[in-house]
Amino acid sequence: MSSILNDYVQLEQQLKQVQAQLDKLQNDDRLKAELEFKSKLEALMSKFEKTPADVIALLDPKPASAKAAPVSTGGRRKRKLKIYKNPNSGEVVETRGGNHKTLKAWKEEFGGDTVESWLVRVEE
Repeated sequence: MSSILNDYVQLEQQLKQVQAQLDKLQNDDRLKAELEFKSKLEALMSKFEKTPADVIALLDPKPASAKAAPVSTGGRRKRKLKIYKNPNSGEVVETRGGNHKTLKAWKEEFGGDTVESWLVRVEE
């Protein structure tokens, strides 16, 4: 299969996953409540000619510079989790670094660019 066809099939699968997530969210009562709140808040802000910054300043009057800076725990930040799926075998690899045994074998066999096109998603 050509690379562009692989890309198309992969994107089509991702689109189906995202559509399923979107459908699930649209039926979530919590989302409906938040959308209603947002709509009413925007209407109220418009009625009183207030901006989001005005509302924030009203609810949290401390200037941003007076707030404490977040404390760093030190060390290196955690790498993102990358999830790859081999379209030939269906095997899935989850890794936070490029030194994964299976991933290295795939890159040797199929080439780095091809394997990178198998990236399904990246998580924090």
